[in-house]
Amino acid sequence: MTGLLVAAGVLAVATVIGLWWRSRNGRLRVIGPPPSADRNGEDRDGGDRDAEVLAALGVVSGTPVTLVQFSSAVCAPCRVAARVCAEIAGSRDGVTHLEVDAENQLDPVRSLGVWRTPTVLVVDSTGRIRYRSSGAVRKTELDTAVAAELAATTAAR
Repeated sequence: MTGLLVAAGVLAVATVIGLWWRSRNGRLRVIGPPPSADRNGEDRDGGDRDAEVLAALGVVSGTPVTLVQFSSAVCAPCRVAARVCAEIAGSRDGVTHLEVDAENQLDPVRSLGVWRTPTVLVVDSTGRIRYRSSGAVRKTELDTAVAAELAATTAAR
């Protein structure tokens, strides 16, 4: 009887963890507005450092929105994410897609906190990461985030 209760408890915990993992997989998270600067004009959260790392990967400053996708060779969801990012970039002016091989770019991967592939970053015109998704990205969420970022860029002009 005790063994049965332990097995039921383990299954319940595993189910809860699985449901939590599934709900977060591919969900686009808002990174937040640009941080305020300290008295020396430096970011308190490392935003400038991220912008430098992204620029070294090929993100061009001034591009309204860049979709940076970290992929690996044996990642099946990466192919889907690449297709989704390419479709969105192809359908909207001012949006570019940059695919990065995570296996060959370990320093940027570590610096940007990429723990799994695919990871998609939505980068604004100043080189700041505005949204982040790990796992199979959801096209509707990504498209909505890109539209919001394009609108913010247009409003700022």
